[in-house]
Amino acid sequence: MRMIYFVGTAGSGKSSLVGSYKEWLDRSGIDAIAVNMDPGADVLPYNAEIDIREWVDLYEVMEEYALGPNGAQVVCADLMAMNIDKLTDVLGTFRTSYVLIDTPGQLELFAFRRSSNVIVDALGRERSMTAFLADPMLCRTSNGFISAMMLSSLVQFRLRTPMLNVLSKSDILNDAETDKILSWFADPDALYGDMLDNDDDPQNVIGTELFKAMENIGAFGDIRAVSSKEQTGMEELYAASQQCFFGGEDADVN
Repeated sequence: MRMIYFVGTAGSGKSSLVGSYKEWLDRSGIDAIAVNMDPGADVLPYNAEIDIREWVDLYEVMEEYALGPNGAQVVCADLMAMNIDKLTDVLGTFRTSYVLIDTPGQLELFAFRRSSNVIVDALGRERSMTAFLADPMLCRTSNGFISAMMLSSLVQFRLRTPMLNVLSKSDILNDAETDKILSWFADPDALYGDMLDNDDDPQNVIGTELFKAMENIGAFGDIRAVSSKEQTGMEELYAASQQCFFGGEDADVN
């Protein structure tokens, strides 16, 4: 089985994409299970075969430790790592091709704490990849786009897994906006040109330096535009994961 971690900022559409992609895989005859790793999730738009809330629940942690939501989320992140053996034991009872892992809503609680690497190691780093969901509203401007790509690179640096950038909720963008964002990935010179056009922006100098840093580390390349609402881009998401795990061949279940 192969692990796909869906990571992104709050509101980027992680849970919706996990649910929509799971539906697409089911219809395509591809076996997959969904895992909820958000202890504070109120409602999930999919049926989770494995749910971290069975062992770690945000509201119970708030009550037990007399913490507010933010402090409790930090404690939950560490408790998830402490309970990872229970999760892996249950996961071991499944024989499936893909495990879709819905990470906590707050990006920093998963990607930037040591507990995240404990979890990735326990589930198998060598058979894992990360799908980073870039928020389309942030990516509409060149500086916002650079910010999203910086976050993506930081997540990849922290998790040390292959990274797939995903432009989520693309249905809220018009065709021209979508095409521009996709062109920024494929052609960094186009992005640089658009940044220079905004030279009246006092943040442009910082953005330009960040752009150079991102170009030097090879952060640009392919991105998949997807819409959970319209279920578009799912085939491209599957093809990208196949390429990552199997070099484009059909998935196995080992």
